Amino acid sequence: MKKMKISAKFVQELRNKTGAGMMDCKKALQSSDGDMELAIEALRKKGLALADKKANRIAVEGIIESYIHAGSRIGVLVEINCETDFVARRSEFQNLAKDLAMQIVACPSVKYISIDDIDNNVIELETRIESEKEDLLNKPADIKERIVSGRIAKRLKEMSLMNQAFIKNTEISIEELIKQHIVLLGENIKVRRFEKFLLGEGLDRKESNFLVDVENIINK
Repeated sequence: MKKMKISAKFVQELRNKTGAGMMDCKKALQSSDGDMELAIEALRKKGLALADKKANRIAVEGIIESYIHAGSRIGVLVEINCETDFVARRSEFQNLAKDLAMQIVACPSVKYISIDDIDNNVIELETRIESEKEDLLNKPADIKERIVSGRIAKRLKEMSLMNQAFIKNTEISIEELIKQHIVLLGENIKVRRFEKFLLGEGLDRKESNFLVDVENIINK
């Protein structure tokens, strides 16, 4: 059976959308008879499988990336690890780190890398808060339990970086974005830690009354 001829421009378009290699993109488009959506789906399935195989490999190299939002009132430091300093120097890896730092700033609810990192005490507190909400007080126990469970699952996803929709392409999650780069770069990639900085966070702000301040100055 003769393979469908795929233009280089079409292959490049698929590569830009998925981060997969040129030959993989070409094969996916040929297999899907030029259907872009089917090709993307096939590459995602293949990518997830390859990424999962690399997930247990040790990643000790990498970079620490920063992002300061406009106005300099909020910033982030994030450490991204890979397996070699060669990959750490790759522009694709460095751009991923920048995107992740920007993502963290854009998601005020995100406090953890993944749901697995959320402490049981936090989950218990969130469960207690949801269970005591007024709209559930008169619900039967089994229905109340299902509602609370669903709300907690949603809340935990809101707190997890890996579960966020990528701000530059909301069709994929941050977890999928990282797995695409694992396939693209051929190494395991991990987000090790991040820290947010909010201007004035933790400080007690002194309320100032302008008229009182003026009067105090005059009476000195």
